[in-house]
Amino acid sequence: MLTEREVVVQRKSANLTIRPRRTRRTETLRRMVRETRLSVDNFIYPLFIAEGIKEAVEISSMPGQYRWPVAKLAAEAESIAKLGIPAVLLFGIPDFKDSLGHEAYNPNGVVQDAIREIKRAVPELAVITDVCMCEYTDHGHCGVLSDDGYVENDPTLDLLAKMALSHAEAGADVVAPSDMMDGRVGAIRVALDSQGFDNIPIMAYSAKYASGFYGPFREAAGSTPSFGDRRSYQMDPPNVREAIREVELDVQEGADMIMVKPALPYLDIISKVRDNFDLPLAAYNVSGEYAMLKAAARMGWLDEERVIRETLISIKRAGADMIITYHSKEAAPWFS
Repeated sequence: MLTEREVVVQRKSANLTIRPRRTRRTETLRRMVRETRLSVDNFIYPLFIAEGIKEAVEISSMPGQYRWPVAKLAAEAESIAKLGIPAVLLFGIPDFKDSLGHEAYNPNGVVQDAIREIKRAVPELAVITDVCMCEYTDHGHCGVLSDDGYVENDPTLDLLAKMALSHAEAGADVVAPSDMMDGRVGAIRVALDSQGFDNIPIMAYSAKYASGFYGPFREAAGSTPSFGDRRSYQMDPPNVREAIREVELDVQEGADMIMVKPALPYLDIISKVRDNFDLPLAAYNVSGEYAMLKAAARMGWLDEERVIRETLISIKRAGADMIITYHSKEAAPWFS
């Protein structure tokens, strides 16, 4: 039987033992026990490539981001590579658009030319290409339209496969279908394999939500739908189990990497996908997330560097292996 004094001593001893703050006392100790580590190796930098311009044009809703002409890409690619950023994700903005998006699979289209220019200038920089019709169609939707304005799934698959194949032929390292048509990963895999590109990975936008955070991107890429919206093919924000089904289908069809988009409103989805699948997982820190942070920082309401760091760490902590982010260039020195 412990005496009263012995009980007091034990309690004091226990209280002194359980002190989580002890490992937070200095920056060195915090570094030693840090659970989540972010590296520049985790970054993918999006680039908008436009026809019909001679100089880079800043995107008004995305300060610090530009539409690039192909002729200026070599220098930009070199600056990206010097920062240690391993990959870029290309979006094309053609001069000519039509109902079937023919420029999407033109061998000499804007993205195809951009791929060749980047690989010529910086061969080691990985080039990922967005595979979707919305930037190439005159109606702004991600596929072939029926007479009543519905985006038809199966006819669109043929166009996406042709687009992905043209990117591989131009030298792309990875193709990334973002359209959310059912079966598109399988169709692209068959097209690539049948033409000898069985070594080209597919990064599937597997859980892409119909989000309000895409607004600045649509200005940048000129891809705002001329009517309606994309809710009939992009995912409904309240759904979680559906995201797991979507990812599972893409994995079954041959996806090599999977993605959740957007990132910040869907950190729970990133976490659940990470728990259910062991493929490399990307998360897209989208244009609206970037724009609202930049706007708040410009107003002096936020410490910009601190919140960028916190944002990117939160995405990594949720389970992402790769982060597609417009912050890549400014954040790279912090995490190199």
